[in-house]
Amino acid sequence: MSPDVFQALRMLGVALAVAPAAYLGIALWVVRRGAAAAAAVAAPPAHRPAVSVLKPLCGVEAGTYDCLRSFCAQAYPRYEIVFGVQDPADPALAVAERLVREFPALPLRIVADRRQHGANRKVSNLINMLGAATHDHLVLADSDIRVGPRYLDAVVAPLLEPGVGVVTTAYRAVAQPGLASWLAATFVNDWFYPSVRVAAAFGSREFAFGATIALRRDALEAIGGFEAIADQLADDYALGEETRRRGLRTVLAAVEVETVVEERSLRDSLRHLLRWLRTIRAVRPAGYAASLVTFGVPVAAIGAVLAGGGPPAAVALGIAALARLVLHYEVRGRGAPWWDWLALPLGDSLSLALWCWGFVTRSVRWHGDRYRLAGDGAFQRYEDSTR
Repeated sequence: MSPDVFQALRMLGVALAVAPAAYLGIALWVVRRGAAAAAAVAAPPAHRPAVSVLKPLCGVEAGTYDCLRSFCAQAYPRYEIVFGVQDPADPALAVAERLVREFPALPLRIVADRRQHGANRKVSNLINMLGAATHDHLVLADSDIRVGPRYLDAVVAPLLEPGVGVVTTAYRAVAQPGLASWLAATFVNDWFYPSVRVAAAFGSREFAFGATIALRRDALEAIGGFEAIADQLADDYALGEETRRRGLRTVLAAVEVETVVEERSLRDSLRHLLRWLRTIRAVRPAGYAASLVTFGVPVAAIGAVLAGGGPPAAVALGIAALARLVLHYEVRGRGAPWWDWLALPLGDSLSLALWCWGFVTRSVRWHGDRYRLAGDGAFQRYEDSTR
């Protein structure tokens, strides 16, 4: 190996060690700020418009009832909830009916409609549900999201500001028992959540999450309704993008929510994470490639090896490791079991491996079917694409 190549590798190694350490330090700072903002209790706005909450459902998991019930217990004066299923035999229907009986004073409606309007079944469900929503301020949230009683105040208030198109929320994961659920929750808490906070701290608003999307009906109609995103796999991102194209801002609300993660097998968990990563790669390829530095300690360790273990890279690796431990504490708090700390290197290494695997193909699996992603985030089932 020539001296020039050797020196170039050493410089690359130092950069790979320093960049993740700097990222983790910044992430720790912004996560602490975000947690403080989420913990603060803001006074409700003077004007609290009536709200329609849309909850598309598909199947039942261990936390489904508690998650849906949290939306029925809001300290908000006037709101309704529309539950939607596409299959009248869906077991989620029984959960929705139970809540209707449990909260007789709350306007709860159930829509069961098989009509399909595009490749995305969730969006088709939303299209079918929208006719049952009577208010002009809409809040969409996935069925595995659990919220506090002041949630609606926090996400509706920014919609009253001029120029706001979509309000969304950061979220942390709570895992059901099992390795598969732990892996998915670790990915959310230790990679996705800090990266969202860092992006927001630096002014980026190129996101919107299924955990929460609040918008006005006129903004939805301006983009062509839910029909405009019926073939998009990343329907949440697409809603934000379509409103931004029309000059409206996306706001990250101060409140944080929880997603209850239940993966039935390690294979399902890996497929879920790969679908997520490949979708990000499809809609934001440059950002996906740049996110290498967000994988922290494994990347810093690779950098230290390339740098030959020199002092700058070794110090950066040490800083990265320390910041990683503190960041995990900040995200998980005192509730993390002892084995969770020991498994951190495994989780971080698997996350980096999945990120690399995300470059391999544009193929994803969703609800048992195999799809191919297009560059704009649209997707098509392989059986359909061969016709």
